Amino acid sequence: MYSIYSKLVDEQRKENAGGQENIQTHKLNKENNIRVNLNFSNKAEKSNDTAKEKIDKNAEDGSHLRDVTGNEEKEGKISKMNLNELWERLCNPPTECHSLLKKHLTLEIFNQLKESVTRFGGNLEDCIRSGCENPESGVGVYASDPDAYTTFSPLLDAVIKDYHKVSQLNHPEPDFGNVDNLDFGDLDPSGNVIVSTRVRVGRSHDCYSFPPTLTLEDRVEMEKKSVEALKKLGGELKGTYHPLTGMNKDTQKQLTLDHFLFTDDDKYLRSAGGYNDWPTGRGIYFNDNKTFLVWVNEEDHLRFISMQKGGNLREVYTRLVKAIKALESSGLSFAKRAGLGYLTFCPSNLGTTLRASVHIKIPKLAASPDFKEFCDKYNIQARGIHGEHTESVGGVYDISNKRRLGLTEIQAIQEMRRGVEAVIAEEKKLGGGH
Repeated sequence: MYSIYSKLVDEQRKENAGGQENIQTHKLNKENNIRVNLNFSNKAEKSNDTAKEKIDKNAEDGSHLRDVTGNEEKEGKISKMNLNELWERLCNPPTECHSLLKKHLTLEIFNQLKESVTRFGGNLEDCIRSGCENPESGVGVYASDPDAYTTFSPLLDAVIKDYHKVSQLNHPEPDFGNVDNLDFGDLDPSGNVIVSTRVRVGRSHDCYSFPPTLTLEDRVEMEKKSVEALKKLGGELKGTYHPLTGMNKDTQKQLTLDHFLFTDDDKYLRSAGGYNDWPTGRGIYFNDNKTFLVWVNEEDHLRFISMQKGGNLREVYTRLVKAIKALESSGLSFAKRAGLGYLTFCPSNLGTTLRASVHIKIPKLAASPDFKEFCDKYNIQARGIHGEHTESVGGVYDISNKRRLGLTEIQAIQEMRRGVEAVIAEEKKLGGGH
């Protein structure tokens, strides 16, 4: 896989060296944008009333709505539903709806929040649009920006408690443990069961909005700051950044097939504005050994991913922690809130934001009727190797920690480790694992 990938990257580098023209990013006409994306340095000095006045003024001036690709909607296209239309659709969905949004957005809370605006210019419709347009959603809510977790807390707090199965929002301060003195190493020294190990976290810059209200200029500026920090990484983390803009389709396709890259085909993210201005401001960084990756402006501002073949969880986790600390010391500042931990675009990922997983061969255990109950007992989750709602391939499953909120990073890793060890022991007990 890596040899094919390396060949493609070499070809891409040759094209770039040959003078391939960069795709110029256009400037958004802010006066024609119904979104109010206030400069963060001024936001703290502006009241919600001021932000709302700007929204009202743009609406009165006949400002154009933007479609999910960041372009102005052409005349004749159906405009996005406004807040009242979204509410009506949620109350009377065209199909069955059991989302957390529908469960927790009561009329009382709707009326309480419908006029609210965050310091970044985010409003309620930014948060609920995806869930209203897609009634089959599980969660149905995205945060318009970091401040949304405070401004729209009557809704988001209820959704977070329900999704993460916690009664209180008292997430502890970050604690990655002492990576020089971990009590675990390779979870599968024989190499017979675990195919690969991966640990990832999401991070959001604290001075930028999330996709629904993020301007193209801010997206490009954020990418630039992220890349500047990534270029400072040394040692085994040293690598190269590859922007999506200008990347040829063959290279992009191969990187996606190799699970190195990300795509723009999730309808829930699309409705939430996750693909606005695609592909501008997005890209992937990976180290020379291809064991550390960073996704820039995929769903979250940043996704840090450490991975390698085999079951050495110690090496994978240690690499990730070192990368996080190096990037924090390089000047990047990430959004957090007391009781919630690190903030992400989707409330399902906040807290530690950490997902530790293995691809593991467990055909015997997976065939057991009690497989799900077994996983639940250890707070781990099993799914297909191609992501949520996918099937297993050849008896190989993705096993990961289920809890992200209400525990520290080292506790989450230990929980995953104990779960994987129990899975391996049970598989061997049933006659597998050879």
